Amino acid sequence: MTPADLSLTVLHAVRRAVDDGALRVDVPPGVKVERARPGGTGEYASNIALTLARPAGRTALDVAGILRDRLKDAPGVRAVEITGPGFLNFSLRTDAAGDLVRAVRAAGAAYGHGAALAGTAVRFAEPAEPRAALVTGTVVRLLRDQGADAGSGGTERIHVVPGPYDPDVLGADAARWALLRAAPGDRPLDGPPLLVQHERNGLFRVRYAYSRVRRLLVNGAQLGVHPSYDGDASHEIEASALLDGLRDHPVVLLAAARHRAPDRVARHLESTADALLAFQHTVLPLGDEKPSAAHRSRLALAEAAGTVLAGGLSALGISAPDRI
Repeated sequence: MTPADLSLTVLHAVRRAVDDGALRVDVPPGVKVERARPGGTGEYASNIALTLARPAGRTALDVAGILRDRLKDAPGVRAVEITGPGFLNFSLRTDAAGDLVRAVRAAGAAYGHGAALAGTAVRFAEPAEPRAALVTGTVVRLLRDQGADAGSGGTERIHVVPGPYDPDVLGADAARWALLRAAPGDRPLDGPPLLVQHERNGLFRVRYAYSRVRRLLVNGAQLGVHPSYDGDASHEIEASALLDGLRDHPVVLLAAARHRAPDRVARHLESTADALLAFQHTVLPLGDEKPSAAHRSRLALAEAAGTVLAGGLSALGISAPDRI
């Protein structure tokens, strides 16, 4: 993990703390990290807790504790300690990307699910309008995936701009995407463009990216290349956007559940698919190139990205076809 990677990881932790209401501050545009000074611990340190303390109306030690809880299990971070008035000190793992890829592959479709909302009970009113019913049902699934006890029989409502659910015209997948991709308070997407296989169609890009992963795995097997993250880091700079997509997936799922916003999942899937499609050409050997550990690692990363895409689509009730 580079200092830039660590800075982004800390920034994501701040954003998560703001999203779940633990901190009430404006998320800064960036976070400064630097080599730990004498008296500190680990390799790097940040004064972000001291910076946020006054606008948050909390002590720097309180802020540091909130952020430490959200950083201690971050990929690439071995330990987080608080020193002095509220400095965060970081000890790093040596194989952060490998840990991330292996975690996704081990969890499979459950990657990003958790118990953050365990003990929370949410009961929604039964909506009659088609889009409200679809959004509510999807939010219930997202909440349950985070450990919440969610269902019907209550009074909470998700306010949406109404829209028809037309599976007979669009097919179930496009009909759901049309209503879920737009924020609940925005007008649903037009349905017919979602049936066109074009790069402007976000649903097509996501499903096509997943199908490319399946084809890469087949082609890799034919070449004797099997997914295994072997610690080769030569691709990690060019794959940084894709690794960010995998790293952010659990955060996005939790935020979508908390904020009753399935559109966050759809947008995240689009950005992850775009990163995968930009990366796919480097995965397998080209021409006379011989298979190597780098190819095995890249294929494992692509497979993990496919897992995230399929899992995210499943959370929205949309299928992930092996071939398009």
